[in-house]
Amino acid sequence: MGEKKEIVFALAGNANVGKSVIFNQLTGSNQIIGNWPGKTVERAEGLLYYKNCVIRVIDLPGIYSLTTYSEEELITREFIAKEKPDIVINVVDATHLERNLFFTLQLLELEANVVVALNQMDLTEKFGFEIDAKKLENILGVPVVPMIAVQGKGIEKLVETCIKVYRGEIKPKPIDIKYGKEVEERIEKLIKILPEDLPYPKRWTAIKLLEGDPEVKKLIKERVVIDVVEKLSKELEDIHGESISLIISQEKYNIAKRITDEVQRVRRGIKRYFSDIFDRVLLHPVFGYFFLILSVFLMFYGIFKFGDFVSGYLDIFFEWLKGIFYSTSISPSLKEILWDGVGEGIVGGISIALPYITPFYLLLSLLEDSGYLARIAFLTDSVMHTLGLHGKAFLPLILGFGCNVPAVLGTRILETKRQRFLASVLATLVPCSARTIVILGLVGIFLGFKYVVIVYLIDFVVIFLVGKLLSRVVPGKSLGLIMEVPPLRKPTLSIVLKQTWFRLKDFIYVAFPIIVIGSFLLEILKVFGFLDGFVAFISPFFTKFLGLPPLTSITLIFGILRKELTLFMLFTLFGTEKLITVMTPKQLIIYSVITLFYFPCIATFAALKREMGFKYAILIAISEMIFAILLGGALNLIL
Repeated sequence: MGEKKEIVFALAGNANVGKSVIFNQLTGSNQIIGNWPGKTVERAEGLLYYKNCVIRVIDLPGIYSLTTYSEEELITREFIAKEKPDIVINVVDATHLERNLFFTLQLLELEANVVVALNQMDLTEKFGFEIDAKKLENILGVPVVPMIAVQGKGIEKLVETCIKVYRGEIKPKPIDIKYGKEVEERIEKLIKILPEDLPYPKRWTAIKLLEGDPEVKKLIKERVVIDVVEKLSKELEDIHGESISLIISQEKYNIAKRITDEVQRVRRGIKRYFSDIFDRVLLHPVFGYFFLILSVFLMFYGIFKFGDFVSGYLDIFFEWLKGIFYSTSISPSLKEILWDGVGEGIVGGISIALPYITPFYLLLSLLEDSGYLARIAFLTDSVMHTLGLHGKAFLPLILGFGCNVPAVLGTRILETKRQRFLASVLATLVPCSARTIVILGLVGIFLGFKYVVIVYLIDFVVIFLVGKLLSRVVPGKSLGLIMEVPPLRKPTLSIVLKQTWFRLKDFIYVAFPIIVIGSFLLEILKVFGFLDGFVAFISPFFTKFLGLPPLTSITLIFGILRKELTLFMLFTLFGTEKLITVMTPKQLIIYSVITLFYFPCIATFAALKREMGFKYAILIAISEMIFAILLGGALNLIL
């Protein structure tokens, strides 16, 4: 057959099965990352040049079903059904075969040209079982390629197999998927009355109509067909005593289980994999939460103690350096500009920020790479449901402790616009590393760890109350949690260090210069008296309502750029890093709390605008600013 200019491969499968690894192995640096047209879901595609073939590889979103609960699911099925890629590479996690086959069966029903990439075959041995890939291939009727994608094993065989299927050298004969008798009878009845001009296969359309899929229902214009669908669905629900969507899902899982039982063999004498043993504790309904609370407490306590220790020695060193600098013959006014402007910015960044932010990023990377973050999502599912979300929403919120920008962008993993809006608002309230620097640099250093805990508790209570309020006000309903819990593993040092550096370099390359330049400009304005008029104007409000020194108003304005600036500019304005000498403990707490809430930084605002639109971004920003001021005033009255 004459080959067209490009062959299209689409990678489809559940989340966390290795799709991205295979995509990167296939495309290398020939990648384009953007969004699907009109959607906030990321689109990744790239080119592969292989033996005179030009292959376009599309990495479809990681999903668990071809329903329309999320944009990702709709995008995947529309692309497969309407764009009709030449080959759909169904990436399957060999360690969770039954759950993954649930999606494979749906692809086969959609009559996609499927090749199964059976990934993570190396982990099956650790779990104590083996899979007969050839037998699985015979049962499914489509090619099955065993792989270890992270090691590059099976990549070339996968490409060769896909090309052979495309050229017709391998002719798949997909399994004839049959459900129970009563379900099959009603599917057949529906097929006979469906119109011919459908974008989807008739059998797949009939099944989706029975399930009540709203998008597929829109395709049916004849009322008589809809009446028959509703009648047949009701009959099945009466027979089984369950919802129709659950009936169809159970039928598919029964088939997936039968196939898994045929091809998977557990080896005797193999000890239980250590992940299962630890999960008995980590996912326990009592001990799991105890370990979670203990881990978070120890994490922040360790960061505080380490940062306090290192910061103390750095302070001594920079005080010595300051003495040497002031002993030089430079004019006093220039000394003041250089040290209080440039010097204090550099000193603050090194002695206050780095000792706290570096261990935080390191520990966050360890939690990610070990697989414990996914377990936190599972444990927090019930709590998140009270906020109108589910456990998967906890993952972007955790990212928010590092930076609110990836946290807001990370809400894309959620299924509905309502969930993404709720999670985005809550993500902006999470104390990011910049806010953590302010809290530890003000409250922690001068008042002690106990007061740090109090400030964080205030923040968590606010997040919970805002979530409860929004979950009742914003229309829509909460969905259940469907996510992959990867096995626990020993963190890879190189990966952990790379992730830590990737996050840390943003502070060093972006925030640090802004801090130094901002401190310098602020010192210039201070020396030449340009701030006096503004401070005098704002003074009554800040001193009476908030109980803060008027100079702090200037730092909050600059803090819109980066929240760390609020702290370092205090050093510049007051001419000292010992802020306890110029602010009372009460003022330090109020200022820290206001900094937590008063406005997302510019980068976070841009992320909100991108995901939610300008109107919602402005609404969130203004609401948080008003709330921060009111909360600061309330604390001034209470404390």
